[in-house]
Amino acid sequence: MKFFLFLAFCICFLSSTNFNIYRGEVLDSYNGVPVYYNGENYTNVSGRNISSDGYNLGLKYQCVEFVKRYYYEHYNHKMPNSYGHAKDFFDKSLNDKEFNQERGLLQFRNVRTHRPLAGDIIIYDGDSGNPFGHVGIITEVGDDFVELIQQNIGTKTRQKLKLVKYAGIYTIADYDILGWLRAPFTAK
Repeated sequence: MKFFLFLAFCICFLSSTNFNIYRGEVLDSYNGVPVYYNGENYTNVSGRNISSDGYNLGLKYQCVEFVKRYYYEHYNHKMPNSYGHAKDFFDKSLNDKEFNQERGLLQFRNVRTHRPLAGDIIIYDGDSGNPFGHVGIITEVGDDFVELIQQNIGTKTRQKLKLVKYAGIYTIADYDILGWLRAPFTAK
């Protein structure tokens, strides 16, 4: 009998508790810059986010919007080209550690001698499941991993990826990663 009373209490409690997450709710933050929920469909669009000085931060709650908002708020950086999909952040015509004029940032290719750093923008290429690509911010770099924070991956905001160093070459072990961008004033 006690078990059934306890079960009835749990059902009543759970049914009156709101476990729903709504688009636009804060899920996480990094250096005081919030990550918002965009729903389970990555193509959701909720209008454009424009800063108070008129800078285009991107489509609300998309991955690009978080990355640009992070660089704008944390580094006071405005990208010269404030438009484009995530994969467009990476200029495939540039060599390793060249200046990406479109983004106003140094560009590093995956599988090179330069180790990623916390604060770098990690860039994924597009694929058949997501032709737009994806971006996030690296939050931590260990001997054998990088952690990133990202927006528009459902409720999953953090992810650890394997970092491999072999013969002086660093590789973030994910085939779809093109590389990363870094603010020149943070470069080491």
